[in-house]
Amino acid sequence: MTSGPTGKEIVLDIETQNWFDEIGSNDHARLKISVIGCYFYETDEYRAFEESEFAKLWPRLEKADRLIGYNTIGFDYLVMNNYYTGDFAKFPTLDILAEIQKSLGRRIKLEEVAQATIGEGKSGYGGQAVEWWKEGKIEEIKDYCLQDVKITRKVYEYGLRHGALAYRDRTGERRGITVDLAFRQEKAQAINLTMPF
Repeated sequence: MTSGPTGKEIVLDIETQNWFDEIGSNDHARLKISVIGCYFYETDEYRAFEESEFAKLWPRLEKADRLIGYNTIGFDYLVMNNYYTGDFAKFPTLDILAEIQKSLGRRIKLEEVAQATIGEGKSGYGGQAVEWWKEGKIEEIKDYCLQDVKITRKVYEYGLRHGALAYRDRTGERRGITVDLAFRQEKAQAINLTMPF
């Protein structure tokens, strides 16, 4: 068990070009990605990747100790698999939302957890990024996506350090959520590299 993030963990988040209400269903296979935002612990670097750059990103994700995100398994991976020849569900992953659900028995938005835990919130909402895509504002999407990555990273590091996150209940009282976000080598599985290099 490590007390801090490993050197090869990556925090990620995606933004989409379209949304479920536009396609008339909840079919993730019909969603398209505008940007994947990442923070690489190995290089201390934030970077947003457009569709044309995904081929450069996949090998970096394949070599990571663990991918970290919020609702990654239930959303991001389902859309990312539209572009990838393998299956992101097989990657070593920390989905912070899944850990919260395990502890609390329900889901909470990143915004609520971030505000109660680190006193910061998201800079907007996902629908805004879809509108920006239609307007060709790719730099705004990148900035927004990387802001979400920064918030997710801070929430992760707080939870890793303290073994707990927070939320506010219906009365506005701050409540703790016990979480175990530590990386364990024995839980990490080797990834079959699916991309030809």
